[in-house]
Amino acid sequence: MSGSFGAKSTTDEVLSGVDLAGKRVFVTGVSAGLGVETARALAARGAYVVGAARDLEKAQRATGAVRKDAANGGGLALVELDLASLASVRACADGLNRAGEPFDVVIANAGVMACPKGLTADGFETQLGTNHLGHFVLVNRIAGLMKPGARLVNLSSAGHRFADVDLDDPNFERTAYEEFVAYGRSKTANILFAVEFDRRHRNRGVRATAVHPGGIRTELGRHMTEEAMQALVSSIDAARPEGAPKFEFKTIPQGAATSVWAGVVASADEIGGRYCEDCHVAGITQGEGVREGVRYYALDPARAEALWAKSEEMVGERF
Repeated sequence: MSGSFGAKSTTDEVLSGVDLAGKRVFVTGVSAGLGVETARALAARGAYVVGAARDLEKAQRATGAVRKDAANGGGLALVELDLASLASVRACADGLNRAGEPFDVVIANAGVMACPKGLTADGFETQLGTNHLGHFVLVNRIAGLMKPGARLVNLSSAGHRFADVDLDDPNFERTAYEEFVAYGRSKTANILFAVEFDRRHRNRGVRATAVHPGGIRTELGRHMTEEAMQALVSSIDAARPEGAPKFEFKTIPQGAATSVWAGVVASADEIGGRYCEDCHVAGITQGEGVREGVRYYALDPARAEALWAKSEEMVGERF
């Protein structure tokens, strides 16, 4: 089943015939784009989705289709979460733990991309703080709600190829800030977090993976001008291997397909501790101009363990 999908597969195709009645899924970033489509596709197959968003009013407006398409016991509840504030992250986790209802899947979908230099409420560089550290604290705090057989799906990106994590200068205090280097660091961190979380929890049947949804036009690219977006696409095409097809944006249902594939369709042993794209596990690639595959440093178990320790130090909490 898991080998029959590809870059153009949609959420509805991936989940065709899948019954998720009785399953509970937590998804961050359900106020737009991939998060809304992920929630909709899962609720339409019977899953009860708890969706997190910074702006609950916006999320309420955006998720009408989720409630409309919910079937077979599926549904949606919304909780407030600002990943750029650890106070908000901890309050969200505390509320979920008080409710005490377990999850079958956690999808860390929310994020920011290529934004101007800035700091989160806790003084972290915005992209690392939002994309990685916020999810790091949230997921670890609710890990006890992930029952045996559960999965964590971290949304990473092909953008991890822009940069490895920098454990010596994570906040660009001594390094010149570049939007896509910061984005690359945060997306590599998403993969490394999945690698180490999988190592720590697989003995109890909980697995973790990271996924690249593909290039999609969503609010994620709001900090990029149209000229910058076209320049990025042109650079991707210029670096493509001879004879390879030109870059194409995915639709939102195509972009969310790998998340739901990894969360509920693929074999847990197949995706655990790995990086997935286009509804399959990606191979390790090196060299310039490669659009597919994962860089070796993003799956390095020693690097993953070191990032975990550095993340604990930064957030002031041990897991």
